Amino acid sequence: MTAPGPPENAAEIMERVDEALQGLELEPHESSEILGFANQEIPHLQTPETSYFVLGSYRDPFIRRLRIVENELDKRLGSYPFLMGDLRETDIDRLPTFRLRFHLLAAYADYIVAVYEQDAGGEVTELGKIRSTPYFEKSVVLPRDYTWMTDRKLETRADVFAAAVNIYFNGDLDSEAVENELDALVTRASGNGVDISVDELTERITEREEAERAAVSYSWVHLNEFRLFELHGRCFPWSEPDELRAVVDHVPN
Repeated sequence: MTAPGPPENAAEIMERVDEALQGLELEPHESSEILGFANQEIPHLQTPETSYFVLGSYRDPFIRRLRIVENELDKRLGSYPFLMGDLRETDIDRLPTFRLRFHLLAAYADYIVAVYEQDAGGEVTELGKIRSTPYFEKSVVLPRDYTWMTDRKLETRADVFAAAVNIYFNGDLDSEAVENELDALVTRASGNGVDISVDELTERITEREEAERAAVSYSWVHLNEFRLFELHGRCFPWSEPDELRAVVDHVPN
């Protein structure tokens, strides 16, 4: 069988590669390997199906949430959700292959859906990429326990719980300050018609911390990035896996 030739849009693909590598000159075998990856994976992103590039941590238990998002998107008629980790690797030791594959897939995917549960790891780098042109307009973020700390955002019990998590695990607050902040949070929530107590918030946070051995807290930089997506109507927070399934409904078709 004759080996497949280069993709029809090889020149366009190599332009994107040139942008990703800041004009770095490639060796012939590197160009061949990159076009081989593109020839196998890019055509899936150029069909009438809506493609979703799902981002997030591949470590356990975070990978489970990526699979939830992938599975929910896959239920849509005419959709193609995928994780980069499930696709072909590129065997080029000299080059930053993650960067290459990311930019090629992000360029041709219809939407980018990013799941966040922490402010460390590769997700930080990915957030830096999708917050800017040319990917911002096609990107949606799903941050766990995120809330912008203003009274008008404390509209539901989920909003209050997310705010409580950010207070509870704030390393700049001592135990007395945490208690005072939680009291103030509950008072503000009550003013918005949300009936919840400090004891209930603390119990729920402790239960989840014990179950998953992890808590979610974000740096001010992350909160600002999420806020930008939120102002553009493309940030959908969640706290529990069932809520994550529900917020996937907000991802555009």
